[in-house]
Amino acid sequence: MTNPPPSGGWHDPAWSGQQSGDPTLPVSSQPAPTQPIAVPYAPTDPYAPTSPYAGGAPQIPTQPGPYAATPGYPPPGYPGYGYPPAPKQNGLAIAAMVVSIIGALGLCAYGLGGYIGAIGAILGHVSRKQIKERGEGGEGFATAGIIVGWVATALAVLATIVIVIFIVWAANQDPSSFESGTY
Repeated sequence: MTNPPPSGGWHDPAWSGQQSGDPTLPVSSQPAPTQPIAVPYAPTDPYAPTSPYAGGAPQIPTQPGPYAATPGYPPPGYPGYGYPPAPKQNGLAIAAMVVSIIGALGLCAYGLGGYIGAIGAILGHVSRKQIKERGEGGEGFATAGIIVGWVATALAVLATIVIVIFIVWAANQDPSSFESGTY
């Protein structure tokens, strides 16, 4: 006499292959494994210490200290993972951007302060040349300095033209129309 399979989600592995409930049928059609399955590239002895320098490569001597080397991990002082350090920023590129922004803010002074932007644009061109030669960072700062500097300079030139036209127009007005009070 056999018991029915238990209810409630738990299944006995002995009942997994039996569809009809007959205990004389085999449980599974697959034979039981006799040997463990070998994993490719697994070490033959799982407890043997592994080295990242296998194959006769020279070993890096470890420093004695509070942080001893742990088997399976690189020795202390070994370069870790992560991003490489960022290249050094070109100081002239940062100066070009700052001077160009000051020139753009100088446009508020009747537009004449925008001429400072030309200095920032020239500094940006010089810094881009330095960046290419030295391999430094800051190309974005240099480009921003060039663009903002030349735009501020162009607006300063336009403001100067407008101011000159206004002064010439005001100088050519008849002064008698202002004194007589008639408009």
